[in-house]
Amino acid sequence: MKKTLYLVRHAKAEDRASFQRDHDRDLVPEGIMAAARVGHHLAELGVKPDCLISSTANRAKDTGKVMAEQLRVDPETLVLEPKLFDGGPKAYIAAINNVDRNCKSVMLFGHNPDISYFAEYLTHADVGSMSKGAVAVIEFDDLNWAEVSGRTGHLVDLISPKKLKES
Repeated sequence: MKKTLYLVRHAKAEDRASFQRDHDRDLVPEGIMAAARVGHHLAELGVKPDCLISSTANRAKDTGKVMAEQLRVDPETLVLEPKLFDGGPKAYIAAINNVDRNCKSVMLFGHNPDISYFAEYLTHADVGSMSKGAVAVIEFDDLNWAEVSGRTGHLVDLISPKKLKES
C-alpha cells in the first residue's frame, strides 16, 4: 500500500534576539499567512494526513497547528518529538520509522538543514534548501513506515509559499 510523507519546513519566524532561546522563536505574521496559504492549497488537493509529528520548537509547532486547521485536522493530535529539534537526520528517520503502520499519510514539521537533507536522503532528488513553509511530498510504494530508509521514496511535489503566491 502506498504511503505519503509531507515534510514541512517551519514557516518564517522572528529573528533570534540575544535574550531568547532559538527553540522559543515564534512565527511572524507573514509566516502564519504562508503556512495558512500552503495548508489551504493542500486542503484543496484533498490532503488529510492521518498523523502529524512536529519538533517541539514554537515555530514548528505553530506551523503544524496552522496547517492542521486548514486541513481540518484536530491540531491537538500533533505529536511532539523533541529530538526533531537539533537531532539531525537520524532523529527524522527514527520519527518516521516509529509511525503506526495504519497511518497512510504523515505530515512532519521540522527545520533546515535537516529536513532538506532528509528529503534528499529519502528520494535521492535534488531538493536543495527548502524555503520556509515549503512542503516536500514524498511517496513510498509497498513499504511500512519502519521500512522507510534512503532512496526508498520518490519526490512527487515540492510546494513553496512563494510559488503559491505567484500563481
